[in-house]
Amino acid sequence: MRAVMSPVAVLVLALCLQAAPVHAALPGQVALPEAVVSHVQPLAGGMRPLGGGEMRWFGFKVYDAALWVPTGAGWSEDGMFALAIRYARDIEGERLVDTSIDEMRRMGFADEARLATWREMLARALPSVAAGETLVGLRLPGAGARFWHEGQATAAFADPDLARAFFAIWLDHRTREPGLRERLLGSTGAAK
Repeated sequence: MRAVMSPVAVLVLALCLQAAPVHAALPGQVALPEAVVSHVQPLAGGMRPLGGGEMRWFGFKVYDAALWVPTGAGWSEDGMFALAIRYARDIEGERLVDTSIDEMRRMGFADEARLATWREMLARALPSVAAGETLVGLRLPGAGARFWHEGQATAAFADPDLARAFFAIWLDHRTREPGLRERLLGSTGAAK
């Protein structure tokens, strides 16, 4: 026997889901820690997951990622969004920073003095992670970014150029992982 919801129950459920700020992940995605949700609430209301996927390297799972956008908004590279990454293995913070800088360089950010400054800033933002731990980066339009590790703030920087370069690693059309980019952006058609 199949349970059927009445049209009124469906409408009430839809209205409740629309009104509530969303911060629980879709199945297989990475949830936003409550500290991030609390920070975003006064700025944009709730957040909703736009898309997500896993990153594999030579067949080994490295992490799951989810892209979150303000409720009622789509993704824009100039807008507010959060990238949540739950790691599947232990990775040293220095390696996260080195890989980030290498990817920024590969994508055309070539000012070595600036990259050295960014390296120092990212070293505060990206600590070592253990399998199952989550890092979240929140892009703040025109103001830079904030970072959390396991729900604890690690760093904030007021450098919009660094924020753009860092999130480009996943979201720019020149990313090394275009399939993951497509999954993060969901079905928005925002493949700019």
